[in-house]
Amino acid sequence: MLLGLTTALVATVCFGFGSVFQASGAREAPRADRVRVGLLAALVRSWRFLLGTGLDIAGFALSIIALRTLPLFLVQAVTNASLAVTALAAARLLGARLHRADLLGIAAVVVGLTLLAVGSGEAGRDHAPPAFHWALLATTGLMLLLTLLLARRNGTAAAVGLGLLAGVGFGVTSLAVRVLDATGPLDVFTDPAAYGLALGGLGGYLAYALALQRGTVTAATAAGTVSETFGPALVGVVVLGDTARPGYAWCALTGFAVAVGGTFVLSRFGEVEAELGPVPASPVPTSSGATPVARKAPPCEGDLPDKSDGEARTERQVP
Repeated sequence: MLLGLTTALVATVCFGFGSVFQASGAREAPRADRVRVGLLAALVRSWRFLLGTGLDIAGFALSIIALRTLPLFLVQAVTNASLAVTALAAARLLGARLHRADLLGIAAVVVGLTLLAVGSGEAGRDHAPPAFHWALLATTGLMLLLTLLLARRNGTAAAVGLGLLAGVGFGVTSLAVRVLDATGPLDVFTDPAAYGLALGGLGGYLAYALALQRGTVTAATAAGTVSETFGPALVGVVVLGDTARPGYAWCALTGFAVAVGGTFVLSRFGEVEAELGPVPASPVPTSSGATPVARKAPPCEGDLPDKSDGEARTERQVP
């Protein structure tokens, strides 16, 4: 259990920093009103998005060990607490200010994960009936179809919907890692869960990038946290047999709720594109974030417009 918990925590650090760079990279890409190759090409040209994706890949590779050795409700809660890492990184590297609510959110994540680690038992089964594997692939197909439809819409509602779909894709990926038959190369390529894993990960990243272009990172991340955390955790308990330590179910449940609640409090720290974006040379933003507007001197009494060259100039009328 120690190895799995360690890899989950390191993966959380990767996810926390990765989300910062992905958010900035998605904002750099031209806005897309539909899913097309041009969007992926634009994201590939953004080094920030590539760096964030690389950190996410590293985090996912580390989380595989945790997903195979720990209960899903523990792994999902730990990895989704990456917003606490993002908050601390923003304060340290970007000069973001941590308010009282933010500190409480970080404390809630730490306390919740501690209770969850204490109350978690052994992981359940790492295999499932063939129908479960096909269900994962079918869920991924439905997620991709809904992503294509929502990509044509704008506004916060579309961002929330796309965030939920991104969480579904990432959740399917976690479940597929857990039940994937990896006894041999032939078994992997003939397992529907393997294709659900690949399509779920790709579709999740695509839906998340589209969500970032339609609303705040807070809306996309908070919505994704709901589906990515609660869905696999529930399936792990009901279908795969994940359990808490005997007599510690209250501890695991309380820790899960507190950790996820702290994640919601910290979700506003996804708003980092302003700090990471290019800084305008002029005018310089004020401390309140607003850009000062150059004020014209009020016209003097007796000034008349000069229309000689078609421009709005003024000349002094001599009395």
